[in-house]
Amino acid sequence: MRPVLPPPETKKTILDRVIENVSPERGMRRMRARAVLALAGQWNGARKDRRGIKNWATLTGSADADMLFDLPALRERSRDLTRNNPLALGAVNTVTTSAVGTGLSLNVQPELSVLGWSEDQAAEWAQRVESEFRAWAGNPRACDASKTQDFYSMQALAFRSAMESGDLFALLPMVSEKHSVYGTRIHLIEADRVSNSKNATDTDTLAGGVEMDRYGAPVNYHIMRSHPGGLSREPSEWDVVPAFGAKSGRRNVVHLFDRHRPGQSRGFPYLAPVIEHLKQLSQYTEAEIAAAVVAGMFTVFVKTEGGNGLDIGADNQAAPGSDIKLGNGAIIDLSGGEDISTADPGRPNTAFDPFVQAILRQVGVALEIPFELLIKHFTASYSAARAALLEAWRFFKIKRAWLAGQFCQPVYEAWFEEAVALGRIDAPGFFDDPYLRSAYLGTEWIGDAPGQIDPYKEIQAARARIDADLSNHAIETMALHGLSWDQTHRGLAKEREIQIADGTLQPVQPINDAIAAGETP
Repeated sequence: MRPVLPPPETKKTILDRVIENVSPERGMRRMRARAVLALAGQWNGARKDRRGIKNWATLTGSADADMLFDLPALRERSRDLTRNNPLALGAVNTVTTSAVGTGLSLNVQPELSVLGWSEDQAAEWAQRVESEFRAWAGNPRACDASKTQDFYSMQALAFRSAMESGDLFALLPMVSEKHSVYGTRIHLIEADRVSNSKNATDTDTLAGGVEMDRYGAPVNYHIMRSHPGGLSREPSEWDVVPAFGAKSGRRNVVHLFDRHRPGQSRGFPYLAPVIEHLKQLSQYTEAEIAAAVVAGMFTVFVKTEGGNGLDIGADNQAAPGSDIKLGNGAIIDLSGGEDISTADPGRPNTAFDPFVQAILRQVGVALEIPFELLIKHFTASYSAARAALLEAWRFFKIKRAWLAGQFCQPVYEAWFEEAVALGRIDAPGFFDDPYLRSAYLGTEWIGDAPGQIDPYKEIQAARARIDADLSNHAIETMALHGLSWDQTHRGLAKEREIQIADGTLQPVQPINDAIAAGETP
């Protein structure tokens, strides 16, 4: 433990004494300021005189000031890595596949105590809402403005785009068409299209295309009508889209990004902290591959005393300077004074794999992906592999909750508002009482299960937790399979009814009937 240092001694100068006699208050402030200056440099990381860090130049800026200028370059390089670097693409794919998978499914959870409903009433109402939402979310023509993807595949696209570019925007326009009773649509907007109108300078209330109030809440989004790097070369035009409807308060824009600092208006790419490491590692790998290819060609250099090139001689009829190639088992005579030497690039390099693994361990720490999962290679014990997967799933669950809270839930709420307004869902007081509104909108978004290394051990552990009253069937079913226990139980009950009707399963006799019949239950 570092000892507590005594207060620094500050000697008074003649000027200090004069000022103190004239104005004791000013003299006190002067001595206090000198004491503060004397304390500077108590943290080694802040000192300016240490050799290792004295040339370390830093800046003090806000979240947007530190990021927005570099953001376009970060996006471009992040996308280039995911196109051409296997490790970068693998990292993004791993997080997207694990956090999103086949898409997060809606599980409606209304607040019974607020609404005054019974369990049966809530279950019936939730089933109705989920059925309506599935019909809309599962139809690309109903939910996607581009009529290309359903809501579940759009989740993966939105997540991946936010990872690569730093953020993603989704407009929620109302489009009336015959094939759907709902007008709510989702229109995904890539991050590049959101910028200040007419390329205006960033300010505290307009930064990166996001117009904010004095609290930092979004008011308007400035969106280009076409991608700045698109095929069209027409002059850029912007639309200013309100974040919320002026009268209805309906959300018009969903902004999916991960905020790391207060006041941050835009997000930065997931790979941003490791862009340089991954690029240099890619260049190093390409150099090693090229050296290995050269080594595999077994290049031979011919040395002559006269410097006139190869002179095979009259028997082989080869003129000086001819292109002589090596063949399988071929023997070529050299003239007097000629000799050969081979190039030995020393490949394959035995230090290549340990060095790459050392770099990837640092990359994995920054990306919160364990090394084994980053390279998809598990050679450790069961306990070590399970620990790596558990650590990874802590990160994946956070990213899943991020997607659910910032994308899935806002889209669902916009759809729900229209469903109530159309009278397809009964929700009395939804538009009048914010407390009731919140009770109706209670949800749980369920994704794919992580899978098990040893399914039998996982099931035994789940059973033990339930028997010890540390968990319940709903929690364990979701953890093991990523499914709702209610749906699983209803499906199992239906299967048993069919088996009993077919005679392939004997009905279970109730315990009370067995006791009444004198049998041991």
